[in-house]
Amino acid sequence: MRLPELAQELNLKELTPSIQADCDITAGYASDLLSDVLANAPDGGVLVTVQVHLNVVAVASHAGLRAVIFSTGRIPEPDVIERAASESVALYSSAADSFDVVGRLFALGVRGKEE
Repeated sequence: MRLPELAQELNLKELTPSIQADCDITAGYASDLLSDVLANAPDGGVLVTVQVHLNVVAVASHAGLRAVIFSTGRIPEPDVIERAASESVALYSSAADSFDVVGRLFALGVRGKEE
């Protein structure tokens, strides 16, 4: 499913509107441990996390992730949003908790990293 469609289906708040991230998302990962994300997140996927600091963007960019969804209504500081825009990592916020976000992503066809 295309990223804008996922965002609409999940009722996500877009935090980086300057990024035209109209890409296909078929895989995702959920973790709050950034070393785990680096080791296991799927290239071209989406990350679900509660972490909102600058290192999340650095890890997402390095791991080749297309987007990050911050759960439980968390929103990063403006400098984090600016860095994400400069690295072409789309950021979104969801009022739902991580469990619910991941369940809804799964229902929309987004799967974990294939072995």
